[in-house]
Amino acid sequence: MDVTAQAQSFWQAFTPKLVVVWREGQLGRLWRGDALAGLTVAIVALPLAMALGIASGASPNQGLVTAIIAGFLISLLGGSRVQIGGPTGAFVVIVAGVIAAHGYAGLLVATLLAGFILIAAGYAGVGRLIRFIPMPVITGFTAGIAVIIASSQVGDFLGLATGKLPAEFIPKWAIYFQAIGTTNAYALGVGGATLAMILLLRRFAPQLPAFLIALLLASLAVALLHLPVVTVGDRFPAMPTGIPAPHLPSVSWAMVQHLWPSAFTIAFLAGLESLLSATVADGMTGYSHRSAQELVAQGVANIASAIFGGMPATGAIARTATNIRAGARTPLAGMFHAGFLLIFLLVAGRLIAHVPMAALAAILLVVAWGMSEAERFKNLLRMDTGERALLLLTFGLTILVDLTVAIGVGVTLASLLFLSRMSETAGLLPTELSIDDPAQRAALPKGVEVFRFAGPMFFGVAREMLDAVRRSGRQPKIIILRMDQVPFVDSSGASALEAFARQAHREGTRLILCDLREQPAAFLARLGPQFMDVQKVATFQAALDQLSPVT
Repeated sequence: MDVTAQAQSFWQAFTPKLVVVWREGQLGRLWRGDALAGLTVAIVALPLAMALGIASGASPNQGLVTAIIAGFLISLLGGSRVQIGGPTGAFVVIVAGVIAAHGYAGLLVATLLAGFILIAAGYAGVGRLIRFIPMPVITGFTAGIAVIIASSQVGDFLGLATGKLPAEFIPKWAIYFQAIGTTNAYALGVGGATLAMILLLRRFAPQLPAFLIALLLASLAVALLHLPVVTVGDRFPAMPTGIPAPHLPSVSWAMVQHLWPSAFTIAFLAGLESLLSATVADGMTGYSHRSAQELVAQGVANIASAIFGGMPATGAIARTATNIRAGARTPLAGMFHAGFLLIFLLVAGRLIAHVPMAALAAILLVVAWGMSEAERFKNLLRMDTGERALLLLTFGLTILVDLTVAIGVGVTLASLLFLSRMSETAGLLPTELSIDDPAQRAALPKGVEVFRFAGPMFFGVAREMLDAVRRSGRQPKIIILRMDQVPFVDSSGASALEAFARQAHREGTRLILCDLREQPAAFLARLGPQFMDVQKVATFQAALDQLSPVT
């Protein structure tokens, strides 16, 4: 690829979809439909942003600020036409943990760092790699997050007098059981009615904004009937009702060192969920997103969110789907969504104080159930032992230990499981099992053996190369190693091949490689002197022609 083609490919990969749509001349024609879609998704996002802000240990205002600032920039700069960004349930656990350990100032620094990580990941092309994370790991930690979110809302749903709850799962439930006698019947009634209303509206009137309707009716009931339940105003008496002025958080090197693991986890989750959401959107619309630019946009959005005092943000699958079903066709819909949220906050921000906490808890219980992907979880439990173990281990670590640990262990074990399976499918095949003509085996001179290595020659199967010849029990004078089924060689595979060649040389065996494909040939050529005693020929027939000196 020449320099001009590379430059064109680069600019194509990192051009926001808004620019693409503008060049197509569609903005002027589609903006009215996008405005209506933006209003629809803003109505859905309003209670969700508030609830997720509270569940994360922040405030409703900070959840809304995140949806406004980050949501606008994700649509403005993103690589998807219809992506809706904002706070999501995936961040609740990690955000709550960072706030508990380092305060909200620490969260701002972690979010800022995560933004830079996402930008670097976008320009490094990491977006292509995220799709290789296996489904058991994704399902395991999202289901674990769902359980943690649901657990965090039990106290508000029941109106329990628990005081400050620990972050750990088991101690939290221990306190719930101790405080069960303090259940507030009014709070339980409000939460139960809100939950029932959401489920009924979704069942019989799915076109209506169930979350917002249920939240409004619950707030009206509590205010008009003077019910003794905790409201947002009781929990956050000094909550601001506007967008704060931009302000860079104070950053020190020591703080960066402490927050780096959390920042990496935030960046990982933001990248993973945004690309999953964009992929779902592609399936619903027929468009194709640009993963590199999407990660860059997520990075910029998270940096801006931190500067305005917001939380981490990413693409929201449910809100993106709502946007599409409402008729969105361009990124303008997401920008309108952020604009309408800003209007709601400025005009009706003070009314947020009257929202009952039990009603927000009901909303988050529904969100948690949606995140759990119960059907997929059950289907994965029917898979083989390795898949089940990966799913349950990631799920258990997410709940009982830490999300960062769960992701690290899950991805590591998934890689090892993959390598184990790859090594089981690769090995040296004796020629009588792999050559089409049975007479060819009989025609080989005495003292000549032919082996075909099938599959990638990487570190997971390197040892098998040496063991396969030892198991054959033969000590030939010449070994022809056919490489036509080897698409890839890495340094460990080449090292094993080198050891193989040295062993053959010690035993007086001549080694001939043939049928090398492009990558293995180029890789082995760079290794130089290690393979000076190994003869390499183009084809198997050329290797057979080398046998005349022996015969």
